[in-house]
Parts: sequence; C-alpha cells; structure tokens
Amino acid sequence: MSEAISALNGKMAAGEVTVREAGLRGMLILRGDLSDKKLRRVCTELTGAKFPEQGQANCDGDKGLCWMSPDELLVLVPYAEAAQAVATVETALSGTHFLAENVSDARAVIFVEGAFCREVIAKLAPVDLHPDTFQPGDFRRTRLGQVAAAFWMQDDDTFAVICFRSVAEYTFDLLVASAKAGRVGAFSTPD
Repeated sequence: MSEAISALNGKMAAGEVTVREAGLRGMLILRGDLSDKKLRRVCTELTGAKFPEQGQANCDGDKGLCWMSPDELLVLVPYAEAAQAVATVETALSGTHFLAENVSDARAVIFVEGAFCREVIAKLAPVDLHPDTFQPGDFRRTRLGQVAAAFWMQDDDTFAVICFRSVAEYTFDLLVASAKAGRVGAFSTPD
C-alpha cells in the first residue's frame, strides 16, 4: 500500500508573511438539512466544534466545521480519522437524506500567516476583507485568482485556504507572489 502525501509535501515560503502547506488534513463534505438535530449532533461530536452559523468556521487545530452553503458543511478531522468519520456520519444519519464524502485527498490546505495576511488574500479574492466586515471565524467560498477556493480567518494574523489538490501549486505560488509584493496599506488606520 502506498503512503499518502499531501499535495505540496509540506512546502513553505517564509517571509514577512509565511505561506505554508498544512500537510495531510481530513476533510468531509456533508450535504443535508443543516437544521437537522441528528446531523448537528454527529458533526459536533466528531469535531468538538460548535456548529457554525452562515459564513462561519469554527475550527481548533485539525478539527472543525465550516459552513459551505445552506445545505453543505466542510467537516475537518485528523487525516487518519476521515474514513471512520464518514462511517460515523452514515450510521448516525441512516434513514435521512444526506451525502457524506471523504475529500481529504482531493483538497489541500494552505496557511497564510503574518502581519499583513489580510492584504495577501484581499489582493486575490473578490471579497470585502476590511476588519469591520471580516473577522476571525469568518468563512468565504470564492476564487483566488483563477481558481475556486475557500478560506477562513483563524486569528488576526492567520488565514487558512482550501483549494483543489490539482491547483494547489498554482494557489501556493499565487499566495507567495501576493505576499512578496508587500503591503498596499488598504487596511491601515491613519495615525
């Protein structure tokens, strides 16, 4: 049996803003009625995370829940637990209408960390990232450059970006180029 490797094999570009691949991450797409109590319960039991509101991500380490759409969640678990997490969801939601799929090997997670990480993302995504409208815990599904991506702000100096594995190198290089271009001062406050 072959050994799993992440899309970018731990690639990192350090600077004033660091861009680094997160490594292997367990990810499930779960589609269904997000108001269903059984669905909410199994998700929170798997992750220990509070069920997210619209446009939110509740994540801690390699576990979390991200609101993707009115009927879709991204469930984050340790990579080694992803297959079992799907089985747990299937058992808990038996008899209801849902879809649970392990997408761990089809996605990549990239962290953007540093004092102007907000600007790095803002240069690439058609999203209002002003601090008044986008705070830690906020989640968006959008585009970065020419590719589909999603991201959330973990804290004031960290974004997590999710993209398809097939475009991970492009996404990484795009984020690095945005970071190397430096600050533009879009979110700085006057002295």
